Amino acid sequence: MRILVLGAGRVGTSVVSNLAQENYDVVVVDKDPAILRTLRDRFDIGTVSGNAAHPPVLERAGVAGADLIVAVTSDDETNILACQVAHTLYRVPKKIARIRAIEYTRNARLFGPQGLAVDVVISPEQIISDFISGLLKYPGASQVLDFARGRVRLVSVQAVAGGPLVSHPIRELHQHMPRVHARITAIFRQGHPLVPSGDQIIEPGDEVFFVAPPAEIKAVMSELRGRDYAYKRLMFAGGGHIGKRVAQSLEHRFQVKLIEKDPQRATKLAADLENTVVLVGDAADRELLLNENIENVDVFCAITNDDEANILSAMLAKKLGARRVISLINRPDYADLVERNLVDLVISPQEATIGSLLRHVRRGDVVQVHSLRRGAAEALESVAHGCPGRSKVVGRTIEKLGLPGGVVPGVIVRGKEVIQAHHDTRIQEGDHLIMFLLDKTLIPVVERLFAHPLVRAA
Repeated sequence: MRILVLGAGRVGTSVVSNLAQENYDVVVVDKDPAILRTLRDRFDIGTVSGNAAHPPVLERAGVAGADLIVAVTSDDETNILACQVAHTLYRVPKKIARIRAIEYTRNARLFGPQGLAVDVVISPEQIISDFISGLLKYPGASQVLDFARGRVRLVSVQAVAGGPLVSHPIRELHQHMPRVHARITAIFRQGHPLVPSGDQIIEPGDEVFFVAPPAEIKAVMSELRGRDYAYKRLMFAGGGHIGKRVAQSLEHRFQVKLIEKDPQRATKLAADLENTVVLVGDAADRELLLNENIENVDVFCAITNDDEANILSAMLAKKLGARRVISLINRPDYADLVERNLVDLVISPQEATIGSLLRHVRRGDVVQVHSLRRGAAEALESVAHGCPGRSKVVGRTIEKLGLPGGVVPGVIVRGKEVIQAHHDTRIQEGDHLIMFLLDKTLIPVVERLFAHPLVRAA
């Protein structure tokens, strides 16, 4: 598959890093030759310098033979125009564009078959907003990710001493809760992955991933953490695109305060938001936080576009008594440094965004992908096609699929039914199998297994 990545900023570089590791034919277009040289030194890719929307530049990048365009420059209009040019002049099969302005994304008719030639619109701000909203539904969760159109969710939590299942083997989960469909799919202990088994004992501090229908999530979490009280009072640092979207989505369900440094921006936010208290000031100002009763805040979330400011304000909020602090961090080096030790949770815009892209490059019928643990692991949802004898999966039990040890089947979604994926569970045509891959190098094995029987796997 030949993929053109337009834009070599943070998101573009993250996309290239993921794709280059999987041996795709990648060409990157950017205006900055220095950035392109750095990427060439790191990855086995092609590069072209120039404006990503100009036809001659796209031609030099090989757009005529491209299977996919990923337009992620910092300019919405450039991304839209590049996709339109690629469609009109070269009929590129699939075009993905990052679009940040809500003025574009709020109108669904603007894109698609009857509109502008963008097949998939990705808004990192909306993805982050949805991610934060998901976390707030389940106090104590570190990730909440949807599969099968929300019928099943993947949740990660840190096990806490005193939870009924902590210091006990995994098999006791279904002794405590015999009717649940939940399945523990992975455990990370001090950063190292463990393949879960019934005899595996969960220890305090383990990062535990499980899949479950939404109605069962809180009950399973209580087994791993005890009782977490619902959030009520939220405080956000940063009134940019993300801050505004998050406040708008949450202000009618929570008590929300938003801190914005720019007085003009704060005035506009106060006019646009209906039920949010907008404060003008520096979120790293100790006196401001104390005056706003930071010790009574359930969640403090630093989501400015400045990593250092986010880290400092989150650390200060935690020191002053905020129940849980979250920091948005773009640079992976910073994220690895502060997570767990200095703040409760780090959100990476790149990791949250990359899954939306990866499902469009995965071979086989993959309908959902989530990149996990800085891209080292992955959770995906594949659909079984064909009939027994022709398909590599239909008609076979889980144990007969030949899955490598690092691929952990979670659940099967069959119509409206959610089924635990046991060793003797037989896969039927149309089943959605949700799997956890502890190592991304195992992806080709899964892709070949779930390749449509009428299509030869690459």
